[in-house]
Amino acid sequence: MYILITYDVATDDKAGQRRLRQVARACENVGQRVQNSVFECELPPAQLVDIRNKLLKIIDSESDSLRIYHMGSNWHHKIEQLGKEKSYDISGSLII
Repeated sequence: MYILITYDVATDDKAGQRRLRQVARACENVGQRVQNSVFECELPPAQLVDIRNKLLKIIDSESDSLRIYHMGSNWHHKIEQLGKEKSYDISGSLII
């Protein structure tokens, strides 16, 4: 399942700054950062449930925003990349 995770975390205080780092770290573990607060992820349904629950435990629902966009099966045709940033194909092989 191909999804986008986006977030906006209030960083007015130290707790907000900590939440921002925790949300970013959790998203980095499951996807590729494509902009500061936007991650592309290809996840099986069970892992999507896990990351959603993990993020809900981190954010403050009164001041932070979290959005998960389900891109569907034809997602390759729904993305248009403009500008210099090229990302790797998250569904392809990665050699380290």
